[in-house]
Amino acid sequence: MCDSQRRSVCYLQAYQGSMSKHTMASESVIQTEFKFTGYGKNYVKLLYLRRDGDIHFVKELEVSTELTLNNVKDYTHGDNSDIIATDSQKNTVYVMAKQHGVKSAERFALLLCEHFLRKYRHVTRAKVYIEEAPWKRMEIGGQQHVHAFLLSHEAKHVCEVEQYRDERPTIWTALSGMKVMKTTQSAFKNFVSDEFRTLPDADDRLFCTIVQCKWWYNTSAVNFERAWEGVKSIILEIFAGPADRGEYSPSVQNTLYLTAQKVLEKMPEVEKVYINLPNVHYFGVDYNRFPKIDFVRNDDNVYMPTDKPSGNINATIARKPKSRL
Repeated sequence: MCDSQRRSVCYLQAYQGSMSKHTMASESVIQTEFKFTGYGKNYVKLLYLRRDGDIHFVKELEVSTELTLNNVKDYTHGDNSDIIATDSQKNTVYVMAKQHGVKSAERFALLLCEHFLRKYRHVTRAKVYIEEAPWKRMEIGGQQHVHAFLLSHEAKHVCEVEQYRDERPTIWTALSGMKVMKTTQSAFKNFVSDEFRTLPDADDRLFCTIVQCKWWYNTSAVNFERAWEGVKSIILEIFAGPADRGEYSPSVQNTLYLTAQKVLEKMPEVEKVYINLPNVHYFGVDYNRFPKIDFVRNDDNVYMPTDKPSGNINATIARKPKSRL
């Protein structure tokens, strides 16, 4: 063997030795553990139709499931023997809907969680998230139609149920995407005035927002459909006030607080409320920029809608724990 060949072999042996030491050191230093695992099927769409004589009822849902198992051998060893396939989870959604019907999105989510935990002993956690399409009965000549429906994007109804084995389920419902506006009786003034402030006090302004409200239940013994409508009604009532005279709002924050307080006061089954009320701004058009045009003076106004940037106000308000003597 020539000298150059000997040097090449020595270099290779030295490199392999250093790599082996590095690998051994890495294996001895790097230790990992699973903090969380979950897998499931997203966006399972179904339409449930119930016929009660001539009167028909529909529920259109988009269901996402997620399970956690009591082992991680599928991750660490590629052993799939405990996996309930996501396709099987999808099929379960359709089978449960056929066998038990869909009374409400929340009740159906509870049913699915209970099924997964009861049927598969190695499942330690089940979570089901549902979005409901907002179908409403058509009104023809002032009368509700028996089998015709209109998709109304007034507000989105979503919910989630998460349950661990041998524990009570955690249930929340949310209302989102509900855009509301009132054209008077909204103010914002007496806020911090420093070198960064340019916004003037507003004694009377447009108030527009896109409501997101999420609430958690302290029981599963709930009429969920009625609860969703109840929260929605409270939001509108506090925002708008009486139909003939309205209600003054000194700030978005105050309106948010009064809404959450009313929900907790009127609905004992609700434990905690989160509300997000972004400001949707409408700025008045400045017609002083058109000095050559003679505008007829009247009480009509023209505004320019803007979506970005926007103020964002949110809070989570919960019942205080009862003091223990």
